[in-house]
This record gives sequence, C-alpha cells and structure tokens, in this order.
Amino acid sequence: MTTPTKIIFDTDPGIDDAMALLFIEASPALDLIAVTTIFGNSDIDTTTRNALYLKRRFGLKAPVYKGTDKPLVRPRNPSPTFVHGENGLGDVELTGLVPEQPEAKPAHQAIIDLARQYPGEVVLCAVGPLTNLALALQADPEVASLLKSVVIMGGAFGVAGKPGNVTPVAEANIWNDPEAADQVFTAPWKLTAVSLDVTTQVVMSPAYMDALAAGGSDAGGFLNAISKPYAAFYGGRDGIVGCCVHDAAAVAFVIDPTLFTVRRGSVRVVTEGIALGQTCQKAEGELFGPSAWDDQPIQAATIAVDGERLLKLYAETMTAKHG
Repeated sequence: MTTPTKIIFDTDPGIDDAMALLFIEASPALDLIAVTTIFGNSDIDTTTRNALYLKRRFGLKAPVYKGTDKPLVRPRNPSPTFVHGENGLGDVELTGLVPEQPEAKPAHQAIIDLARQYPGEVVLCAVGPLTNLALALQADPEVASLLKSVVIMGGAFGVAGKPGNVTPVAEANIWNDPEAADQVFTAPWKLTAVSLDVTTQVVMSPAYMDALAAGGSDAGGFLNAISKPYAAFYGGRDGIVGCCVHDAAAVAFVIDPTLFTVRRGSVRVVTEGIALGQTCQKAEGELFGPSAWDDQPIQAATIAVDGERLLKLYAETMTAKHG
C-alpha cells in the first residue's frame, strides 16, 4: 500500500463539489489535510457554511479555512442559484445544521503554510474560481515550487465536450476570476486543467446515483438527493440525462491520471472583451511568431477521458467506504 497523497481541496460547495469532497474522503489514495473555501457557486459565507456542514455530517477530519469573498480586480458575478439552489446544495434540507466557524487563518495563508510544512508532498486540487491560489502566489511566490502539483477543474479548450458553459467560450470557474486564472496558469508549478472537454463527456445517470444510494449509507443518500436538481438543470439546458462529473473528475485525475489524455503547452486566459474567461493553449512544439504564450510554463490540459473507468472508480470508492 503506497502512502496516501496529501491533498488540499479548494472548493465552492456546490453540488458537484460535495460529490468531489466525499470522493476524496472515501479514497484510500488521498489524505485530505485542508479544505479551503472560495466564492463561486454561492457567496463565500454560504460555501464556507456548506464545507463546515459536510465536515460535521460526514465526519471529515480536515480543518476548513475561509477564502476570499471576491475576485482580484472585478465585482463578483451573481451566484448561479438556478444551478445549485439558494443554499448551494440543491436546496435539500441540511439536516442537523448548526452554526460553526472556520479556522481563523485565511485560506491562501493555509495553502502557503501547508506547502511549507510538507514541501513536495501536497497536491492542491482547486474546483472553484482560482482567487485563493493567485493570492497565495502573490503573498509567497515560492509556494509554486513547494507544492507537488496543482490540479484544477476549469477551462475549456474546444477539443471535445463543451467549449464553454457560461459563455460560448468560457467555463464558469475561469470566467468568475479570469485575472486570477491567468496568474495561476502562468505560475511555475506543475498544473493540470481538468476541463469541460472531458467533464461534460462523463455523466452520472439517475440509475447510477440510485445505485450509490442503494447501499443505505448517509453519503449515498445525500449525494443522490442533491443530484436530482442538478440533473434537472442539465436535462433542461443540455438534454443530458443525469449530471456531468465536473469536480469529481479533477479528484479522479489526482487518484489516477491514466484515466485521461492530456495536451501540454502554455496557457493564457482572456481577461477582456467578448471572449472573457476563455482558456487558450499553445500546444507544445507549435511554432508561431512572438506572442503572449512565449516563455510561459508548460501546463497540461485534459482532452480525452475514459469515462467508464472514471465512473467505476467513483462508485467503487464510495461503496467501499460507505457500503
């Protein structure tokens, strides 16, 4: 048995965030050492409350650190309540909810401190807007060399799947803070973007979610319940039967990168104009004249996925933990 990988989960819970968080907690391959929260699917107070609720309800040991409440330079976009509900978790009743407080330290400082405490050991998995990561880079640029790697759920490269989900060319996490995203993609750490190119190709069907709940566990039942409004949104907008595996796909990459095919190259994010939030990769080895992609770090973007294996990994991991 190999030593579990230490992971910080930067998240804006969020229905698919909850699916991913419980996946991390259930996986013997991962050691969750912190949850850091960010605005996105809801405002920062709601996402932090949801993280604390999930921690208490499902017995997570990791501390929760509250992140920033707004993007680096622009106003916060309205919360997508039509996707995640007013409470961020599909408006299911949050049974046993009690007021709790996160750790006193801000999220970006927690990221820095944990990277320094465990140099070369920590994977930072970020599935919301990337503002906490940008703030960590600004406060301590060395954090880029101290983390083992960064895996984000974000971006869309137009190779497969959907080229955007909030505009024709932009994915929500990047669009919510494009300036932060550009800083994160151009930082000298090892980064992989698990993009809409793959996440929109993997769907948890109603039957799949019912099977997760069939074991009778609280986790399976909860995930099945919150998946229903999420699936209704996808069905109404995209004609999908079920819900796309967005954030849990990023966790799956940390557990088993062989599920994915990646393309390597420098990535820039559009920060103004009609293509705001678009992620643009210059594939490694392509030759052009001088451009904004020159002399930037080579990062990875997912362009294909073995969806069947990914769904099998998720179901087996959850069932083994929760029965």
